[in-house]
Amino acid sequence: MRQDPQYAPEHLALEAVRRLGPEAAAWIRQARAEQPGDSAETLAEQAVRRFVNRARFSGAVSGAAGLPGAVIDVGVLAWTQARMVLHIAAAYGVDPTHPDRAADLLVLQRVHKAAAGARLALGVAAGRERAGALFGGGERAPLGRVMLRLGVRLAQMAGVRAAKRVFAKVVPGAAIVLGTWANSSATKNLADRSRTLYRHYGGPHPPSPRHGL
Repeated sequence: MRQDPQYAPEHLALEAVRRLGPEAAAWIRQARAEQPGDSAETLAEQAVRRFVNRARFSGAVSGAAGLPGAVIDVGVLAWTQARMVLHIAAAYGVDPTHPDRAADLLVLQRVHKAAAGARLALGVAAGRERAGALFGGGERAPLGRVMLRLGVRLAQMAGVRAAKRVFAKVVPGAAIVLGTWANSSATKNLADRSRTLYRHYGGPHPPSPRHGL
């Protein structure tokens, strides 16, 4: 993401599905085995509580680390949120490992307005990733500028007002309070959107189509 900050949300979404999708699938298999009477709504609520608490903790502990800490915090927040979305999808019987979940992430996190645009951007990001691996990253911008741009893009993905969020992190004390509130609030809002989407996809029982578990 540091090498290609313009497409940082797309790179994160692709990697999240690759790495976190199997984890969410394993979680729901275990949860259904251990809690066979629990509904999809109950399992989704468990996932939401778990990851909202993680998001709140992330905002509290990294309040006074300056710009690098701000970038790390919003990156961790965006990753935590992606993990939550994939667990919610799994709870409603939607396959968290399917490549379409990357587009879902970008739309749910309001990086893109529609799935078609998200898929196009994901394709571009994947192509740039392959090109970078083959030919190297080319000329690099100063690290400070790259980190600021990366922080802003990830803050946008995490649902936090980017400029206010990033620069507030530099203010000790106030940044800790803002981080706790902003992280949990943005994550709760994302959880609501995710549940609405995947409730429509899967309903209370695992679906049979190709996107289902």
